[in-house]
Amino acid sequence: MARALYIHWPFCAKKCPYCDFNSHVRESVDVDAWETALIADMRAEAKVAGGETLTSIFFGGGTPSLMPPSLVAALLDEAERLWGFGPGIEITLEANPSSVEAANFTDLASAGINRVSLGVQSLEDETLHWLGRLHSSTEALAALDVAQSAFDRVSFDLIYALPGQTSDQWEAQLTRALGFGTSHLSLYQLTIEPGTRFETDVRQGRFQPLGDEEAAQLYDQTRAMTAAAGLPAYEVSNHARAGQESRHNLTYWRYQDYAGIGPGAHGRRGGFATTRHKKPENFLKAVDARSHGIAEQSHLSPRDCAAEAILMGLRLAEGLDLSALEARFDIPRWSMLSKDAVETYSELGFVWQREDRIGVEGKGFAVLNTLIAALVDDELVQA
Repeated sequence: MARALYIHWPFCAKKCPYCDFNSHVRESVDVDAWETALIADMRAEAKVAGGETLTSIFFGGGTPSLMPPSLVAALLDEAERLWGFGPGIEITLEANPSSVEAANFTDLASAGINRVSLGVQSLEDETLHWLGRLHSSTEALAALDVAQSAFDRVSFDLIYALPGQTSDQWEAQLTRALGFGTSHLSLYQLTIEPGTRFETDVRQGRFQPLGDEEAAQLYDQTRAMTAAAGLPAYEVSNHARAGQESRHNLTYWRYQDYAGIGPGAHGRRGGFATTRHKKPENFLKAVDARSHGIAEQSHLSPRDCAAEAILMGLRLAEGLDLSALEARFDIPRWSMLSKDAVETYSELGFVWQREDRIGVEGKGFAVLNTLIAALVDDELVQA
């Protein structure tokens, strides 16, 4: 059952036009009521997703770094009582790199957080303004310094492949980022998501996204630079020193069970997909009525699970163990994957095969979505 726990804190500190939590900004939050509700939701989940000690806990959502440390400590105490903690458990908290949140870091570390993921996004003020971020580069670097003093492990993210960005520009910024000495970096290419302000801007001609060829070149450059610095890519967008990979995210990518609690949280456990009520008030009402916040729970067939496992696992540099997948889902490997496509893309250098393992080569990650669509057997996703 669940070896990882995701705790979603829905509230944002300020309105941001580029996130989907605008409706979750509150003038005040009844912390006692939320502690009661989250613990009730956790207890309900533990009844059906218990049995294994936790190896990771992740606090995500709106602005979890503004959670009162006393609430974080109470939730961690309850999680340990319900599940138990494995040796060296990873307990991560997402944080925006603002001075207000950084002031909370020492107390959050005392409450039990031992890893933080900072949403830096850029080391350049002009880019931060264009992205709609509310922090400056100076503020972000100050928060990074505080985080490295407070927590055992620190990661931060950057966005690249921006409109007009050159190889030299990205090299300079990534060199600077690598110089801060964190053990983990998340490096994401800018994507234009449907329904966002960026999509509207592109449609109306306000800016032109970087071309696919240029973006692929920056991706190759990123992999080469991080590998040379001792933080090779272990996932399509994530880079870490050996042993410093995000254990929580590896749970997702290796398609292991995890429990999700709190408004909007998703979970996967025991062949079921769970979704909690997203709106905070609806979540509280559901917990009050049923002692849990689940809005929807659906059973996943072995083929559903196999398709998800492949989609997630091919993101990893370690690839997939086909024998393990066959045993887990009782489906032959060539009913999950297209043998012809695997052979074709192996010959073209996009896919590797070693005994029972299969994975994506470096250049294949630059076109990962297209590659996965070709590799996954049509009958698996249509069943």
